[in-house]
Order: sequence, then structure tokens, then C-alpha cells
Amino acid sequence: MDLPPYTYIPGGRHPHPIREPGGHMHGRRHEQPPPIADELGGTGSPAFDQGKRLFEAGYYWEAHEAWESLWHAHGRTGPTADLLKGLIKLAAAGVKVREGQPHGVRVHAARAGDLFRAVRAAAGDRVLGLDLEHLIASARVAEEVVAAPGLEPDGAAVAVFPFRLER
Repeated sequence: MDLPPYTYIPGGRHPHPIREPGGHMHGRRHEQPPPIADELGGTGSPAFDQGKRLFEAGYYWEAHEAWESLWHAHGRTGPTADLLKGLIKLAAAGVKVREGQPHGVRVHAARAGDLFRAVRAAAGDRVLGLDLEHLIASARVAEEVVAAPGLEPDGAAVAVFPFRLER
């Protein structure tokens, strides 16, 4: 799947991707992805992998949407759901950077770190192929990002965090 033509920022100049005509996801049929089958190794989940790709490219709102569908597919409870919720919170921190809301960045990133620590305690060092210690450290770094390059002139995303989800 190609990256969207712009990343959504609430209150920004681009239409809401789903609700508004002209949004880059408007009119598309949303299908609930299945739960991720291989929870400890590689994911084999196109929705999870797309969320990672979007996040790494700086499309935080869109990554949040991809992972939220999976979080629901996992019943919103348990280590896999908590890891997904942590990723959702980390993506929300990226949106808050773009909105210029440092308090929101800190709150979402701290909550992501809390969730990653709980997942590590419950399920071990790696879940969905991701290193929990690295994610915990990344959430701490994200708490400190209050200003970063925003967007390309056409609205395409620029990553605001100085880390990747995988080492």
C-alpha cells in the first residue's frame, strides 16, 4: 500500500481522512482485520505491518487508525492488546507533537512506556517481534520531543521522533 498523500493533523488544513469528502480514506470500506496469529514472532499481519510503516514514515494519525483496528480485534485486553495500545499512544504522541501540544506529547508517551513495561512483565522481552526494552526507551525519548519538523509543503509527513520501532 502506498503512503497517503498527506498526514492528518486535527484542526489542520487537510480534510479528515474518513469523515470528509476529499479525505484520503473517505468512502473506503473499512474491514476489521483478524487478530494477529503469531503473537511472539513475526506478525504476518498486513494491518500491523502497515501501521509500523506509517509510523516510521511520520503518518502518526494513520498508524493510530491501523493499530486501533487490531486492538479491537484482540478484544482490547491482554499483552498483545496492551502492546498495540502502547503503539497507539506513541502514535498519538506524534500527533500531539504536530499539534504543538507538549503536555499531550508527554502524557501519551509516558502512558505508552507504562503499557510497554506491563507487556514486558506479562509476556517477556519480545512481543509481535518488537523488543520491549527498546520500545520503553523510545517512549522515554518521545516524552522529550516537543517540537520537530512538521510536514513537507504538500502535507506529506516527516518523522518527528529520532528512533525507529525496531532496532
